[in-house]
Amino acid sequence: MKEPDDQDTDGEKSVTSKSDGRKSLRSSKSESRSPVQEDNTFLEDDTDETFTEGEGSYLEEDSDEERLEGSLSSFQYDDLQSTSVPQQTPAPAVEEAEEEVKKKISESFFYDYMELASMPFVTLDSNIPLDLLTLVHSFGYDCRKRANLQLLDDSIAIYIAGNQLIFLNLKTKEQIYLRSSSGEGIGIIGVHPHKTYFTVAEKGSFPDIIIYEYPSLRPYRILRDGTEKGYAYVDFNYSGTLLASVGSNPDYTLTIWNWKEEQPILRTKAFSQEVFKVTFNPDNEEQLTTSGSGHIKFWEMAFTFTGLKLQGSLGRFGKTTTTDIEGYMELPDGKVLSGSEWGNMLLWEGGLIKVELCRGTSKSCHNGPINQIMLYEGEVITVGSDGYVRIWDFETIDTADIIDETGLLEIEPINELQVDKNVNLFSMIKMNETGNNFWLAQDANGAIWKLDLSFSNITQDPECLFSFHSGAIEAVAVSPLTYLMATTALDCSVRIYDFASKTPLAQMKFKQGGTALVWVPRMVNFTGAQIIVGFEDGVVRILELYDPKGLTIFAGRKKILDADIQLKQVFKPHTACVTALAYERDGEILATGSKDQTVFFFEVERDYKPIGYINTPGPVCQLMWSPMSHPESTLLIICENGYILEAPLPTIKQEEDDHDVVSYEIKDMCIKCFHFSSVKSKILRLIEIEKRERQRELKEKIREERRNKLAAEMGEDGEKEFQEEEEEEEEEEEEKEEPLPEIFIPSTPSPILCGFYSEPGKFWVSLGDYDSGFLYHCEFPPCDESSDFKEQKDEPIDARYLEDTEDNPIQAITFNINKVMMFCGMKNGAIRVYVLNQNDPSLTSLVDYWHFNMHDNNYGCIKSIASSFDDRFLVTAGADGNIFVFNIFSEFMLRKDMKAKVPSPRFGIETEPIPEDIEDPKAYSIENARRKREHDKLMKEVEEIKARKREQIKALRNEFCKLLEMNEELPKHMQFKRTVSLI
Repeated sequence: MKEPDDQDTDGEKSVTSKSDGRKSLRSSKSESRSPVQEDNTFLEDDTDETFTEGEGSYLEEDSDEERLEGSLSSFQYDDLQSTSVPQQTPAPAVEEAEEEVKKKISESFFYDYMELASMPFVTLDSNIPLDLLTLVHSFGYDCRKRANLQLLDDSIAIYIAGNQLIFLNLKTKEQIYLRSSSGEGIGIIGVHPHKTYFTVAEKGSFPDIIIYEYPSLRPYRILRDGTEKGYAYVDFNYSGTLLASVGSNPDYTLTIWNWKEEQPILRTKAFSQEVFKVTFNPDNEEQLTTSGSGHIKFWEMAFTFTGLKLQGSLGRFGKTTTTDIEGYMELPDGKVLSGSEWGNMLLWEGGLIKVELCRGTSKSCHNGPINQIMLYEGEVITVGSDGYVRIWDFETIDTADIIDETGLLEIEPINELQVDKNVNLFSMIKMNETGNNFWLAQDANGAIWKLDLSFSNITQDPECLFSFHSGAIEAVAVSPLTYLMATTALDCSVRIYDFASKTPLAQMKFKQGGTALVWVPRMVNFTGAQIIVGFEDGVVRILELYDPKGLTIFAGRKKILDADIQLKQVFKPHTACVTALAYERDGEILATGSKDQTVFFFEVERDYKPIGYINTPGPVCQLMWSPMSHPESTLLIICENGYILEAPLPTIKQEEDDHDVVSYEIKDMCIKCFHFSSVKSKILRLIEIEKRERQRELKEKIREERRNKLAAEMGEDGEKEFQEEEEEEEEEEEEKEEPLPEIFIPSTPSPILCGFYSEPGKFWVSLGDYDSGFLYHCEFPPCDESSDFKEQKDEPIDARYLEDTEDNPIQAITFNINKVMMFCGMKNGAIRVYVLNQNDPSLTSLVDYWHFNMHDNNYGCIKSIASSFDDRFLVTAGADGNIFVFNIFSEFMLRKDMKAKVPSPRFGIETEPIPEDIEDPKAYSIENARRKREHDKLMKEVEEIKARKREQIKALRNEFCKLLEMNEELPKHMQFKRTVSLI
């Protein structure tokens, strides 16, 4: 992992506390390296403030940072200080503090990056190396994070990846990483107008904004106490002397900073709902705009009799539907042009909508929200979620006015560019290439594009520079043979990577999102060329990976890739999303699990012929076959609602034709069931009892020593005095002793997150919600076919306490080859590695661990984790869209030129017909198709019976008609009279 500084340190990072009138608490080390003394941080009122939308300010009364003298326009921002103009002569201590504040921070002062960067936690005296895991590459991109693509120069782009800031060289594709200082994630990034600095606004408890110098990457300034939990947006003014920041939930605090002096100038609450963005007006730096959920607000820095304040005016929508506002821009004359959720532009003046702009025939400007609006070279550029970039005439927009009661004005774009189908443009930034009009675009559907907006006869087509998964990564699997990995997500793609050479190799798109993925073991496919993927519509596909360079080359063929994927087989065993796939240890049987509460078995050797399925008491979340060390092959089935089942190997029917069987359901299988019953409250109660017992023993020891001492000093009088003291202490203890924690069973069972076999018939599970904080060791009761699973209640036989996991349970677990390292993916995106003893199924050595925050702490739950076939690499995939590859600590150095070997194509693969895919999500599952066949067969038999009856009725009717004719031919006195029966 490349870092901007290699020096080692044992330093602590700054701990910032809430600044609501209380002094900030910091470690002694952070005090010593701070250029401004702690006592000189800005002062705030102790009184609670009431915030009023439209005008209202935060810390208004006599707030030091808000009282500035002179006209704002007369200030030179380079010299702007957070000093106050006192209403009365200040006390000497205050005068001294103000004198300290006035002292400028040296222009040459820098912080030490290694003291700021968050480091892994390692259990004390554990001898676990700090560099147990080292980040070597990131394959993901949090493409749905706001403004998560910035440019520092023509070739270096930066974006946030969990707890890292990634510097991506657009030409060489190399990555450099900068760590979060808080270890709790990064909220937003921003770049100085001169490209000489960039900001990293953190997340956490009262997080910092760290301003780094570029290209040295040294921390230059730290802005503290600007928000409670995280920053939503930051923006420099046009001259780069001021910085505006806005916080996220719960405070949404807007702060204007004199960032070079690390001092806030103004502060207020921006709004009571989520704020997306804050920007300075480039033509008037006294004006700002904020926008967000259902609002837009216009701000002005104005002088009042109490000093300089931020005065806000809430935009009023009037007759227009209230909308979230993502994109907007300030016009030179103070008007503001914003987007809307339905794709039209709104022109604001004086806090009101002057006119709503649409295209001809009342078509919206964009088909969906407008995410960004910019003014460039006298033209307005709008960036839409529909994948279009449209150019509009500035004068037409600036002079627009209503012409009728509708409030709409129709205008047409000058030019437009459709980037591609299925593109959701989130933001764009200009590339400073001389003579070109190139832009870098963030695609919320998982890509970074290079766009040419010159609109000439030599305009280049949009170029996709990088392609990623969009949204949460659902599963990752590694090759059993080489350094290849496969991933899938709900963005309907399956991707293959060479993680040794840090190269994406191939991808394949489908109609439905992927939810489970396993690399087919070598005992099934010796070349390691197949992966099996489960999808959200219940379909399972087997894909084959091969090196196309091994195929016969035909004339006129396009550029040959390093790898390609081909559909080999497809079937649909389930009616809901597939959540788990597992091959039996000998490779004979495949088991698939689903949210439809079934597990289906297939015979692998006979082209995955269906064997049958079993019903489960809950949605399946994990399947695991017993390892070779177990005497029998059994399947561990973990249901998320608290049930764990153990199924034996299903019986494979040898007969070829089983059309007589009505259903694939297996009803005679002896299944063991464990219904988890919460024991956490009992464990906590026992811990409290043991704690009190130890305290009693300690007190008894102290009493005995006191008794002996008094007896030695005072004899019998000492014994009496001791008895009196003991009686008083007993009375006090009786009054003080609190009741033991009550036994509590949650009404809704805690979800089971993951688990694994320990010994035959025994397993460990990790649970969420109330029961998190422990790993539970469980044992299956004997199989009882007559018992009802739902009535069953079972308690674990043992538990292991997991430090700091009360609200952060283990989501995914994997082991290295010899089972001495247990890799855990946590709910908050952290990686934890426990170092175990060999042959320790009871996990008695589950004590020492290495812990590091990597993915986003709020929404980066690790969904899947896997180690490479040789234990050299670890791969994690998170819900934040990030995929991280780590080197696992080893005495052996890896070759830099190492590369994975893509399997050679099978002979004749290019001539094989590709099986017909199942693209319709309403297609019948295997069981439903069988039932349909049986139903159709039955209906056919019924129709045949009906047809025979109809023929009989027809014959009888014909015979009856003949009898009527014969009757008519007879003389009237001999004819039968036709009468109507009243029966």
